[in-house]
Amino acid sequence: MSVQSVERALDVLEALAEHGGEAGLSEIAARTGLPYGTIHRLLRTLLARGYVRQESDRRYALGGGLVRLGGVAESMVAVWAQPYLTRMVELSGETANMAVLEGDFVVYVAQVPSPRRLRMFAEVGRRVLPHSTAVGKVLLAGRAAGEALPVFERTGMPRRTPNTITDGPAMMAELELVRARGYAMDLGEEELGVHCMAVPVRDGDRVVAAMSVSGPAERIDALDREELAESMRGIAHAFGAELRPVIGEG
Repeated sequence: MSVQSVERALDVLEALAEHGGEAGLSEIAARTGLPYGTIHRLLRTLLARGYVRQESDRRYALGGGLVRLGGVAESMVAVWAQPYLTRMVELSGETANMAVLEGDFVVYVAQVPSPRRLRMFAEVGRRVLPHSTAVGKVLLAGRAAGEALPVFERTGMPRRTPNTITDGPAMMAELELVRARGYAMDLGEEELGVHCMAVPVRDGDRVVAAMSVSGPAERIDALDREELAESMRGIAHAFGAELRPVIGEG
């Protein structure tokens, strides 16, 4: 049985997160559908606990109290992901990563390296912009178009290599392709000579993370793309099922 006040408080926090970590009262109300009075009461409690702060312009932002919780949770999720990433390494022979979206940035939270001497590394904790990475495309493809496009507008989509997509409409078309086929590719868009495939991790209907394999372009291109994507989706689905809350009977 759910507790309504807890659900509503979480709705407020998620609304702030989906607006890049900061939003006004009207934006929170539009996202949650809650009355202004209810939002005010919830925000007072969240402010007192440090999970929300109020800016000088009266807008609300995620607070420092979440950092401690998020750091512990992120560490635990990274530990849980290790066996699943290991299976992806065994499938592909390449380095496997897991990443999440924090505000407008993609953050790598777990990695299992390839056993090969020449291998790719994305340092755990590294933050990158989403438009030039397969994990970023997967994460934003899981959002509505109205939520994804503002991210690209805020970041400016800088060109990382000659292959980087830097045009908004072209990127939105790329995200549609990702949704349709169930995986994303980075074909030397973040770093020349490096290709990457990523698939979504879902907690129910929500995309909460992305898992990927990356390596030298010629080795990734030699793999059967559709077969690898199908196997990776199966692994990511199993991991998402582990993350999903278990709802007891009665």
